[in-house]
Amino acid sequence: MTEPSSPTPAAPADTTAYPAAPWQMTGSLFLSLFRVPTKVDDLRPAGVYGAAFVSYEEPSPLTYSELLVARPVKAPGSKGRRVSITDIWVDSPASVAGGRELWAIPKGLCDFRLESEYRGPFARTEWSATLDRRPIASARFTDAARVVPRVPFKGQTWQPGIADTDGEERRATLQGSAKAMPCWGAWEFDPDGPLGWLAGRRAIASFRMRDFRMSFG
Repeated sequence: MTEPSSPTPAAPADTTAYPAAPWQMTGSLFLSLFRVPTKVDDLRPAGVYGAAFVSYEEPSPLTYSELLVARPVKAPGSKGRRVSITDIWVDSPASVAGGRELWAIPKGLCDFRLESEYRGPFARTEWSATLDRRPIASARFTDAARVVPRVPFKGQTWQPGIADTDGEERRATLQGSAKAMPCWGAWEFDPDGPLGWLAGRRAIASFRMRDFRMSFG
C-alpha cells in the first residue's frame, strides 16, 4: 500500500539512531475527542478523532514532545478496533526516524511550548505547537490527576504502509498504567495550518494520563 496523502512532512533522509522496539516510555498525555461530521479526505473520513499533546520524560530512552491526531479503525484481518494516527509531529529526529521505520507512523518535526502550574490539587497546563514559526495548534487543560489512583491500560495501533516501510502496514501494542481522569480542555487549531480541518470544533470530552509508564512496540 502506498503512503496516503498527509500534511505531516516526511522525515529527512538520514540514519538517525533510535531505540530498538519496544520503547519503554514515561510521561504525561492530554487528550481531547472531536466529532468530524463530514469526510476531509481519504485518510480522514467522518468520525470521532482524538487530538493529544504528549510529553515523554526521563527515564524514557527518548525524551520529547508530541502532537498527534488519531482515529479508531477496523484494521484488515483484526478483531475489534485499533487506533490509527493520521497526523503527528515531535521535536526529536530520532523519534521521527523510529516511528516511521518501525511502525509506519508518519511523524514530522515541529516546535513546542509547554507551561504548567499547580494550585493545591489542580494542575493547569498550556501547550502550543508551531511549524516553521506558524501555529499548528494550542490547548489549555485543568486537572486534578495528582490525587487519582494509578490504573492499567492497553491498546493497539494499525498504520497503513508508507515509503519508510516499503508500503508495508504496521501494527503495535501499547500497555502500561497511569493516573488517568477526565479533565477540562480547550483547543485552538490554526485554520490555515495542517490541522485546519479541526478549526472551530469544540472538544466533546478531555482526559489526562499523568505519570504514565508504557511499553510501545
